[in-house]
Amino acid sequence: MSHTAVELHGLLTGYQGRDGSVKVSGPLDACLNKGEMTCLLGPNGAGKSTLLKTLSGMLSPLSGSVTVDGKSLTDYSVSELAKVIGLVLTEKPAVGNMKVEQLVAMGRSPYTGFWGRLSDYDRKIVDDAVGLVGIGPLCGRPVASLSDGERQKVMIAKALAQQTPVIFLDEPTAFLDFPSKVEIMRLLRSLSRFRQTTVFISTHDLEIALQIADRVWLLDKHHGLKTGTPRGLAADGSLGVYFDREGICYDPLGGHFRILMQDQ
Repeated sequence: MSHTAVELHGLLTGYQGRDGSVKVSGPLDACLNKGEMTCLLGPNGAGKSTLLKTLSGMLSPLSGSVTVDGKSLTDYSVSELAKVIGLVLTEKPAVGNMKVEQLVAMGRSPYTGFWGRLSDYDRKIVDDAVGLVGIGPLCGRPVASLSDGERQKVMIAKALAQQTPVIFLDEPTAFLDFPSKVEIMRLLRSLSRFRQTTVFISTHDLEIALQIADRVWLLDKHHGLKTGTPRGLAADGSLGVYFDREGICYDPLGGHFRILMQDQ
């Protein structure tokens, strides 16, 4: 049985501009494994969000292919894909006066049919997702009243309620304080372990990612894509190649980034 959940073959990401196709990244060849948490790291403008949206089917690749569980992404119907891939983006959802619990329950929509009626089983899944993320006290509140960090947790709970074998998250900790960042990343790591979920995260929280992720994808426009374990990428100097800038460098011995002051 294959341990590979998602495969990229010669993937070229981009979009259609006024004058034709605009390349963002690629060609890319890589894979995501079942039961692993992988973090996508890179500077702003590297194409992380575009890659994530391409892998989830929101954007079409300029060329190349993506397979999920051995099946081409283009061969999935919309309803089938909703049972395979969960997606958490940074954009604010258009929810009107919807309450938190209602939004989380929308994660069950691929399973509830046209009328969207929740069975007792569906309600248990929603309750479990709410409990896992720790948003019980928010359930009765309108989504519009939430802070950015609270709303991000709600969107993660919705993805958990969707119960897909693959979850893609675009900067899920962007608006959270440091303890909450660690809490969410640990939760996602546990999800990958105990549910054998493939978790793929685009993040700027480098040091948290390097401590928690099973594997890391490094992406920028100059060096392309490099994949490996955090320890392996630190040992071969890749982290320094991708992230060293004036005033900052990666310390492979200490396992962290150092800020270099002008008076040093």
